[in-house]
Amino acid sequence: MRSILYIVLGVIFGITMYKAETASWFRIVEMFQFQSFHMFGFIGSALVIGLIGIQFIKRKSAKDLDGNPIVIKSKDKSISRYLFGGISFGLGWALIGACPGPIFVLLGAGTYSIIIVILAALTGTWLYGILKDYLPH
Repeated sequence: MRSILYIVLGVIFGITMYKAETASWFRIVEMFQFQSFHMFGFIGSALVIGLIGIQFIKRKSAKDLDGNPIVIKSKDKSISRYLFGGISFGLGWALIGACPGPIFVLLGAGTYSIIIVILAALTGTWLYGILKDYLPH
């Protein structure tokens, strides 16, 4: 039953992203050229919702669906990890024209060439999982 809930929520999220045009290459280019507020508004609203959600989890000692407490761990705040992550994320976004969320929306919308990007993203995630213990913290 939970799987159905996750699928329904994912479909609703995908439809929202598609209708909001967050998977549109033209909207992304407008954002990077500071020609439109559209994407900044969408990203900003997601940020506000995320902040509210995290504060709710912390203050209410929320539990996951299995009844286990949700633990929010603090991360290492070294500048190098944020520089490398931000640069690689930004370069990928600029080269592909989509960040990780909309790549699946593009697949659902019938842009089948995005399969190459999805495979590359999954490969990169897999490689990071293997190499993360050997990377500088």
